[in-house]
Amino acid sequence: MGKLITFSFGLIFGGMLFISCKNEVLPKPPSQLRLNYPIAKYDSFDNHCPFTFEMNSEAVIKEDKECGFTITYPKMKATIYLTYKPVNGNIDKLLRDAQKLTYEHVIKADDILEQPYINPQKKVFGMFYKVSGNAATNSQFYATDSVKHFLTASVYFYTKPNYDSIMPAADYIRNDMQTLMESLKWK
Repeated sequence: MGKLITFSFGLIFGGMLFISCKNEVLPKPPSQLRLNYPIAKYDSFDNHCPFTFEMNSEAVIKEDKECGFTITYPKMKATIYLTYKPVNGNIDKLLRDAQKLTYEHVIKADDILEQPYINPQKKVFGMFYKVSGNAATNSQFYATDSVKHFLTASVYFYTKPNYDSIMPAADYIRNDMQTLMESLKWK
């Protein structure tokens, strides 16, 4: 009797399963994570420090100390750290320190792309670093006039680095950093 009940239950359940399935098999549609960031609008940032630049109007800027600033992107949970140092015959040391900071990420980075920046009209010379992979920072740069001013910048996200996940936000902020560097003017 127990086998008959089990067989009947299996037959009924199998029949319902067969009836509920359609003969039409559809592949899973491709999907993408949808992240909509606003089109960047840049405003000039002028201050008491010996430089000015343009920055994204969506970002929040705060002075930390001695012309060092943090530019925060609350929606993306990221911050750009700007550090200013005057050049006092120590340009070689400042350049070494900036390059060392970038190449400390080589352990986790898949690649570090260097993009030189030269603007003789504004006397701004520097290097922009695009770091790919699971490094702590994805973009950094330094800019100088080689005589008086030296500025470094790097972006950090408030999360464990996972390049695939933060790539859209990292690309957005990288564009902002390049705009900042290219709009930099010394006073």
